[in-house]
Amino acid sequence: MFVGARAILLLCCLLFALAAPASAAVPVSVFVEELTWTELRDLIAAGKTTVIIPIGGTEQNGPHMALGKHNVRVKLLAGRIAAGLGNAVVAPVLAYVPEGTIDPPSGHMRFPGTITVPEDVFEKTIEYAARSFKRHGFRDIVFLGDHGSTQKGEEMVAQRLNREWAATPVRA
Repeated sequence: MFVGARAILLLCCLLFALAAPASAAVPVSVFVEELTWTELRDLIAAGKTTVIIPIGGTEQNGPHMALGKHNVRVKLLAGRIAAGLGNAVVAPVLAYVPEGTIDPPSGHMRFPGTITVPEDVFEKTIEYAARSFKRHGFRDIVFLGDHGSTQKGEEMVAQRLNREWAATPVRA
């Protein structure tokens, strides 16, 4: 059967019209690293003004557990919280946190695969992540740590920024 050019053109237009709404229905991710800058800009303008900064760590968790356990857990939890809040997005997971000294090795640094950074480097990293997100329009910034060793630094940075920014709360 011969199909004319006009019929093919009509069929293509019909398929295009039907396909466009399907692609528009795909939900935008809550994960900043999966968005373009224009998608994030539009989400902020639409009211997503809370950012969750998940803090994991790369450390031993026993011989039976993957080194990145905290990163996986905190990303999953942050994504669920952001989706539940409806006005939040999730920053990339911070995988490098204080885990002990290098020389001599202490804490988790006694085990292969653990990655550590000094406490001051960790605090500056989360401080400037928060400052970056504030600059781009986020009004609520949340540090979400997956384990206790980073809590003190998160609290100190949050308190310092809260003193400076009365209108942009930072929570740890």
